[in-house]
Amino acid sequence: MGLLDNLDLTKQIEEKAKYKKKLEAWQLDLLHLQPRLRQAKRNLILVFEGPDAAGKGGIIKRTLERLDPRTVRVYSIVKPTAQEYANHYLRRFWIKLPGYGEIAVFDRSWYGRVLVERVEGFATKAEWQRAYDEINQFEQTLVADGSILLKFYVHITKDEQLLRFKKRAADPYKRWKINDEDWRNREKWHQHNEAAEDMFANCNLAGAPWMLVEGNFKWYARLKVLRTVVRRLEKEVGKA
Repeated sequence: MGLLDNLDLTKQIEEKAKYKKKLEAWQLDLLHLQPRLRQAKRNLILVFEGPDAAGKGGIIKRTLERLDPRTVRVYSIVKPTAQEYANHYLRRFWIKLPGYGEIAVFDRSWYGRVLVERVEGFATKAEWQRAYDEINQFEQTLVADGSILLKFYVHITKDEQLLRFKKRAADPYKRWKINDEDWRNREKWHQHNEAAEDMFANCNLAGAPWMLVEGNFKWYARLKVLRTVVRRLEKEVGKA
């Protein structure tokens, strides 16, 4: 049994009024904490991984929507370009890192080397096995320089993913969110979970541990992430 198998994916918040009240409270706290990053000469890096349709985009939206957008950047990581392929895989992430006082959010990240690239064979076994140490060194450098790095793995059940896929396919306003590759990835569900478990075991630095998020119920997942970000910032830069 791995960490993903032990997640309680039944956790939820049933009352909409309760959800909205807590959401607005945490969002306001985060807004008040944002200027303290600049004052403390720190930055915030949020990494999101997880299965397709796990709700990462919705979490990111609710986490950031009340912030001053001038110092926030969101990067949706897709297949590398030909130019990016010509360089070390970490280079395209180095150039996206935030300056002091800024926030960068990665919807998919450098962990693609040990997740999708491993499963789909885009990286050799030697490459993705070597990547654990490379990523740890990369993150150690960031944390030592003062970066506040939070890594979230948002997980759902395979049945919940299928339900969300069908809803997307039936909704003309959301159909763009799903493609043939998403359906193919479902065929390797267990391989993706195995890669994630190895990632948790090999890349779980004390200064940048993985936070597993129960994603079957979106309200619960959004509040858990937002609360975690606020609490970590309060610990690092002091309460607003």
